[in-house]
Amino acid sequence: MVKHQPLQVYEKQVFVSFVTGIYGCRWKRYQRSQDDSSRWECTWFIILCSSFLLLLFWAYFWVVAQNDFNEFNWLVYNRSGEWRDETIPILASTTVGFSYISFLLILAIFHISLGQQLNLYWVHKIGVLATLLSTISGLVSVDDIWRDEWDIMLVSLQSTAPFLHIGALAMVTALSWLVAGYVIRSQRSNFQMMVLLIYIIILLAVCLAPLTFSCPCIIDRHNLKPRPDVIGRRGAPMLAPENTLVSFNRALQHGVSSLEADITISLDGVPFLMRDRTLRRTTDVSKVFPARQFDDASFFSWTEIRSLNAGQWFLESDPYWTVKTLTAKDQSRIGNQTVCSLVEMLRLAARANSSALLNICRPPPEHPRYRSWFMDTLWAVQKAGISQKRVTWTPDSDRGRVRGLQQTTNEKLSMKEIRQRGITSLTLHYSKASHKDIQEYLANNVSVTVYPVNEPWLYSILWCSGVPSVSSDAPQVLRKVPYPIWLMSQNAYNFIWITSDLVSLAIVIGIFGFQKWRMSGIQNYNPEQIMLSAVARRSSRDINIMKEKLILSELNNGLSSTEELSLYPENSYARHSHGGLSN
Repeated sequence: MVKHQPLQVYEKQVFVSFVTGIYGCRWKRYQRSQDDSSRWECTWFIILCSSFLLLLFWAYFWVVAQNDFNEFNWLVYNRSGEWRDETIPILASTTVGFSYISFLLILAIFHISLGQQLNLYWVHKIGVLATLLSTISGLVSVDDIWRDEWDIMLVSLQSTAPFLHIGALAMVTALSWLVAGYVIRSQRSNFQMMVLLIYIIILLAVCLAPLTFSCPCIIDRHNLKPRPDVIGRRGAPMLAPENTLVSFNRALQHGVSSLEADITISLDGVPFLMRDRTLRRTTDVSKVFPARQFDDASFFSWTEIRSLNAGQWFLESDPYWTVKTLTAKDQSRIGNQTVCSLVEMLRLAARANSSALLNICRPPPEHPRYRSWFMDTLWAVQKAGISQKRVTWTPDSDRGRVRGLQQTTNEKLSMKEIRQRGITSLTLHYSKASHKDIQEYLANNVSVTVYPVNEPWLYSILWCSGVPSVSSDAPQVLRKVPYPIWLMSQNAYNFIWITSDLVSLAIVIGIFGFQKWRMSGIQNYNPEQIMLSAVARRSSRDINIMKEKLILSELNNGLSSTEELSLYPENSYARHSHGGLSN
């Protein structure tokens, strides 16, 4: 009688080892398992998915918020008193965290598709938890400092919703492979049915999502309004120091139709250009008047203000990372800039046959020009020699005293209030200017200017909405947008939408059918046959077979003896995955 010791077959599974090794530090074959994952590991998988979705939202927010990066840095400056680009560390950490979580999620999906047990390594658990907590703290901080910026998410969907719909549809369709593999099993449970029901609801919701949003750029080409005029907001602050003559010159060189400036009244009644409450950020007041650097800018005389340098800060802080693109001559000119007066800016606008939009900051009550700020501003306009019809200003007050000048308001008003106050122009933040409101204002001959518009996607949306003009910190960027980024007729979009939904549903149904056929085929074989078939398909060079000892057992008169026989050549005997007896 010959006994066969069980034969063990080892297959090289490099990909499986890579996946389980990085995800759970299970590099050895015996460390892996195809048992169902524990509830604890399933909980960590849910935490991983939640972290991914939260980071996806966070990353998308910062991508679309790029339009307002300067506003964010300015808000942080007003709180901390130090100017620095806070967006760089945020973007760097977001990129690293999102890449890390996405990679782990892909490995987890491979685990599920390969039938491997989920077992996240403890180092990764710490990393996932740290990333999740840091993202939550970032959301809380933004909500505290920059709460109004959340509105940009809704605005951006007017441009990105059609493409996000296609992306979400592709992701849900791809997940059908995992859902079908989990649901279609010989043993059914209530949890499996719940997973199937949730998946069907999500799939239908994604398919019907276009019914819930409207995009201004889904219009016929012949209905597209003329290109909106671009107003240089504080000139061209990405190319030169804001509210300086060189900045306004740069804006005019890039084709702006109007110049916008922030006006403050000096101690002796001279209107000058300054955005901040103090002079610390954009001048060298800390060196010239160190004891007064935190004083209100309006409590300096014009002689004192004129003695300050208003360009060196731009070269030192490089707020937009553009200084390296400037020539030595441009840098020398910028470094010698002084604070610009309103008269100088208006004269420049008059020479360029341009108009002006003035945001006037009223002096505080204790200021000596508190009651005469209006006349000081009107005197500067008259002295500049510019036509009063080409000057528009805020705030919207003292209408009875204004003759010839245009006034606008930053408030979003109803048409009834607009008629009562005799307003013909509105200057609104983009988050307050919905497509419906813009259409209503334009239909009633009310001009609308939207600010700040620095990104091509936002400019394209407003163009499709019919906005006459936008105020921008980046006229050099908008100049390169001769046409909306994308434009599509309603019929064309309906065709793409319905076709993509039908293709997705067909693929999902096909995947479920294939998985059912695949599972039914596997159930017709016992485990030993499956192993023998798998081994038979592989060449001997890809399989490492352990040596088999053939033991001859001989019974003679109550005595048994065993003798080790020589080994058979590797290809001379049948390969088995389980040992047995052979007579």
